[in-house]
Amino acid sequence: MIRRLCFAALAVSLAACTTTPPAAGGPQAPSGVCNAEGARWAIGSAVNDDVVNRVLRDTGSRDARVLRPGQAATMDFRQDRVNVDVNDRGAITGIRCG
Repeated sequence: MIRRLCFAALAVSLAACTTTPPAAGGPQAPSGVCNAEGARWAIGSAVNDDVVNRVLRDTGSRDARVLRPGQAATMDFRQDRVNVDVNDRGAITGIRCG
């Protein structure tokens, strides 16, 4: 009986980890592979939530990281992340994947 309960709990836990595809006709999920070329338009713009969200969409990334001068950042490369480099005035100076 205990084994069956453990197995059932494991099955329910694993089922919770599955993803469902987006509904037909709805917004498409990002591909997850960053392509920085799609957001070159943002260079020179002031950084804000709307611009970062559009950069995410235009690059196909799942995650965005805004990097300010002197800010510490990990050096790991993630193909699903776009880095938005910003100067001390809050203007975007670069868009790159990683």
